[in-house]
Amino acid sequence: MLSPYYRRVLLHTVFSLVTAALLLLSMPRFDQRWLAPIILTPLLVALARTPNAAQRFFYGWAAGIFYWGCLCTWIQFVMAVHGGLGELGGWACFAPFALYKGLHLAVFSTLAGPLISRPYALVAIPALWTGIERTHGTFGFAWLDLGNLGMDMSLPLRLAPILGVYGLSFVFAMIATALTCVLLRQSRFKLLPLCLLPLLWLLPRIPEDIPATQTALVVQPNIDPSLDWSGQLQQQTEQKLSFLSNLLPAPLVIWPELPAPLYYYDDPEFRRSATEIAQRHGWFLFGTVAYTGEHQPMNTALLLGPDGSLAGRYDKIDLVPFGEFIPPFFSFVNRITREAGDFVPGHDIRVLDAAHARLGVFICYESAFPDLVRQFTRQGANVLVNLSNDAYFGRSEAHRQHLLIARMRAVENRRYLIRSTNDGISAVIDPAGRIKKILPSYEQAAAAIRYGVVSETTFYARHGDWFAWSCLAVSLLLCGWPALEKRFRSA
Repeated sequence: MLSPYYRRVLLHTVFSLVTAALLLLSMPRFDQRWLAPIILTPLLVALARTPNAAQRFFYGWAAGIFYWGCLCTWIQFVMAVHGGLGELGGWACFAPFALYKGLHLAVFSTLAGPLISRPYALVAIPALWTGIERTHGTFGFAWLDLGNLGMDMSLPLRLAPILGVYGLSFVFAMIATALTCVLLRQSRFKLLPLCLLPLLWLLPRIPEDIPATQTALVVQPNIDPSLDWSGQLQQQTEQKLSFLSNLLPAPLVIWPELPAPLYYYDDPEFRRSATEIAQRHGWFLFGTVAYTGEHQPMNTALLLGPDGSLAGRYDKIDLVPFGEFIPPFFSFVNRITREAGDFVPGHDIRVLDAAHARLGVFICYESAFPDLVRQFTRQGANVLVNLSNDAYFGRSEAHRQHLLIARMRAVENRRYLIRSTNDGISAVIDPAGRIKKILPSYEQAAAAIRYGVVSETTFYARHGDWFAWSCLAVSLLLCGWPALEKRFRSA
């Protein structure tokens, strides 16, 4: 029979894991997004009843490990299959990832516990959650944020063009904190910040009537990333891609990031084929491997103009761990692509002019970085394009997770967003985040899509993540306020 102390620890651990489970249920593949405003409540109840900081850290870390360990199992698949580590080796590499990512929730839990009893809980706790959420990309790996769950909620979504996804995260965390205070029967005066939520009705609606006046041809080749390439297979792949690119007339042809060794700078045959596509259609955008002046490889998007010459280039800035570089402590991991471990990042945001539009082209995983994507818009991009090779995810829910992330980028920047992927999910997203056209996944396809050009920039695109960083600063100040106040009184 457990003692009361251990029963309480067990109960609070269960509460913490319930929050992790609710997070998972709300994300693709289950998509129960209505849970967003209550997800944090079980964890917060456990934290409010736990005066010991080490225990709060444990509860948060357990929830974080469980959440990230279940949300991103596709990373284990990548390591096992494409990294050549096998099933056990893949899990051995994935386990440190889950342990590390769980630390974000552990830090939140350690600091949030004492805040629940304070009169400013409904401001401090959402600010702390939002600020720590912003640090995910800064410290290694960004993916889905709590605010992504508001993608189809028209009212909180009005915050996205102003505060980015982090504004929605703050609202959901505030509601969960309020529910916690009610369940703990705390003072009703602490709920006063909820009076700010009706102000959401005063914000401009997300525009849904932006016309699509331009046409592009999106090619989805569905190339198996595990193929062992030979000269004949490469030639057949190039012919297949050229055939798909000529199925329909369009002034702009878009290929995705590809797992095929099609190197514009190294392969004269492919360069000739790419030139012909550009000359036949007008503009050709595709992913390839380019090089620095020291011949270091870069993951690059190239744009060819109507005469077939190079018209623009963007070098990927945020590289994928293991896929494009090997973290220092994982040098034993096999390279997933020929250059993996050797890629170097780009440094400059480049807007590419093509087919009467200014394209902000970002590559694959870069869609998870709101501040990066909004810089394309700030520098004049009136259409966003995401080139991606999601085939490394296998047939996991990561495809849908990636699409949800991209939809939020479209709303934040009020731009049409074209996703061109190797095996799906290729789609056109309008500035309201709605999917206007989608290609069937895991199939070879080419489709003429319609998109529009938007010139005005949103507040978020102009000013970035000031809100999220301010939340982090304010919440840390409020966490330490009692100690500061005590020191001032004793001085």
